[in-house]
Amino acid sequence: MKAWGNILKKVFNFFVIILLSLACSVSHITGKKQFLLMSESQEIELGKEYDPQVIATFGEYKNDQIQAFVQQKGLELAKISHWPGLNYHVKVLDSPVVNAFAIPGGYIYLTRGILAQVNNEAELAGIIGHEMGHITARHMASQQTMQQLGQLLLVAGMIASEEFRQYANYAMVGMQLLFLKFSRDDERQADRLGVEYSSKIGYDAHKMADFFLVLKKMDMSSEQGGVPTFLSTHPDPGDRYAVVNQLASAWQESLHLASWKVNQDSYLHLVDGIVYGEDPRQGFVEGNVFYHPELKFKFSFPPGWQLENMPAQVNIAPKDGKALLVFAPAPGGTLQESAWSTLNDLGLSIQQSRNATVNDMPALVTVSTQASQDQATGQQQVIKVLSYFINNNGTNYVFHGVTSDADFNAYTHTFESTMVSFAKLTDPAKLNVKPEKILVKPVQKAGSVADAFKSMGVAQNRMNEMALLNDLDLTGKVQAGQLIKIVGK
Repeated sequence: MKAWGNILKKVFNFFVIILLSLACSVSHITGKKQFLLMSESQEIELGKEYDPQVIATFGEYKNDQIQAFVQQKGLELAKISHWPGLNYHVKVLDSPVVNAFAIPGGYIYLTRGILAQVNNEAELAGIIGHEMGHITARHMASQQTMQQLGQLLLVAGMIASEEFRQYANYAMVGMQLLFLKFSRDDERQADRLGVEYSSKIGYDAHKMADFFLVLKKMDMSSEQGGVPTFLSTHPDPGDRYAVVNQLASAWQESLHLASWKVNQDSYLHLVDGIVYGEDPRQGFVEGNVFYHPELKFKFSFPPGWQLENMPAQVNIAPKDGKALLVFAPAPGGTLQESAWSTLNDLGLSIQQSRNATVNDMPALVTVSTQASQDQATGQQQVIKVLSYFINNNGTNYVFHGVTSDADFNAYTHTFESTMVSFAKLTDPAKLNVKPEKILVKPVQKAGSVADAFKSMGVAQNRMNEMALLNDLDLTGKVQAGQLIKIVGK
């Protein structure tokens, strides 16, 4: 066994040497060789594959003027970046969470939440430049390489030891989680590049540092609304504000420009009217009822269960995670065609089906199962799914109630109570609900920030929120004519 282990080790080492000789590329940033198992063309193709998934998951914010502006800024930054030949895409996601992130191949995403929080073009340029830095430094490819190497080592261990095989699946999952976020070194490099890029197109990168302070004041949780927040994906080592300010000063000294752009008023005019917070037109909850004004339907859900509303589907689950309700659009055609297609794509085997009606709408009810083997225990696992396919004015929808075979009978009534509550929405008060929006107003009279808000009708309990939105202190002073943001409908 020991001899076999030595042979395996030599073979594995030889394989790694071959990888090292074939997989080195030259860094766009340093000009030195870096070890990556993903080629630039593969990285670009990966971005093309991921982009539709990002858009389908979070939705794209529909505002041609804002979209054109952020894409224009991205192209300006790209020209002076370390990878100018890459085709960059800067997109705005329809999410209230304050975040920006990038995926391989030149795709940068800004949420409408972060655009509402930003107060000038210089801040925005720094944020886009930071995300572009992750791309030009190929941090995503580096993560992928580390993940593949970890799995390669794991496979070698599986060959050498049968005892290790049962832990393989869990170890691979752990490896994926380990490399999910960028390292602090990656973040520092992206900060440096963000300052460099935004400075080179004439923006005051000190504003990028100011925005980091705003984010710290927000004290955001690690995730909101299904999207990681900016600070959760961009760990702050504590000295980030000071370092970015130092970098900004250094670049300004070296570039010798007569002035540095901030462009606050033009930016505020750009985001005047942008949706702020959750958009109820895309679905909202009151009590234990989910309303969708645009699609004109409603349904109730179990008390105590948590609902997550996403563009592609609605997920509802109890806190113990023993069951799941999923609501989503279903493929077109007849209900039977829709059901067969959907269940087949999910790998489910239909056990029962029957026709029904739900609040005068035709429906098809199915019970399906899926069996799989737990790789860790070797035991067979069976999930059972109750599905209601419902046709509402020519559009098919589906509810899936998912749980283990053992728990299915216990949850059947709970699943069905939600599914049969699906109904057309006709209440004008619910159909005509409006989202809050950013409203940009000029200060009428010089004085304190609090006085300015009060004169604009801002409620006392939202004063601190509005001050943070403008990166101002309530006791600070504003001048007549100064533009500030408030929220209204």
